[in-house]
Amino acid sequence: MVEGDVLGTALHALHVILVGVWLGGLLFTTVVVSPALKEMKWPEAERVRVRSIIGKHYARVGSANLVLLLVFAVLDGLMQGLGLIFYAEYALMVVLFGLASAHGAYLGRRLTLLAESERKAPSTEEAAKIAEERRSLGKLSLRVSQTNLVVSAAVAILAASA
Repeated sequence: MVEGDVLGTALHALHVILVGVWLGGLLFTTVVVSPALKEMKWPEAERVRVRSIIGKHYARVGSANLVLLLVFAVLDGLMQGLGLIFYAEYALMVVLFGLASAHGAYLGRRLTLLAESERKAPSTEEAAKIAEERRSLGKLSLRVSQTNLVVSAAVAILAASA
C-alpha cells in the first residue's frame, strides 16, 4: 500500500467514525433520553431544566464532533477528489450546522425560559398561556430534531459511500 493510500484510508475512516459518533449521539438523545424524560413524573419545568442541562453537556461534545467532522470531510474530499458525493455531503453539513445552531442557541434556551416562566407565573391563566406557547415550541423543537436526524443519516450514507 502506498503512503498516500494509507493516509487517505485513515482520513476516510476517521470521517466515517465522526459521522457515526454524531449520528449515534442524536439517536441516543432522540430515542432514549427524550422518551425517558417524558416518563418521569416531574413537573414540566423540572423536566425541561434537566433536558437543558443534558443539552448543554451534549452541545460541548456534539459541537466539537461536528467541527472535526467538517474538517475530516474536507480532508477526505481533498484526498479522494471532490466529487458530487462530497459536494452533497458538504451542503448537508451546512444544513446540520444550521439546525444544530438553531436548536441549541434558540429553541433549547427559549423552552427553558418558558418552563421557568410557567413555574413562576402569577396566575393559573398566565401559566396555561405560557404552557401552550411552550408546547408549541416543543413541537417545533421535535421537528427540528427529527430533521437533524434525517439529514445526519443522509450525511452518514454519503460519507460511507465516498
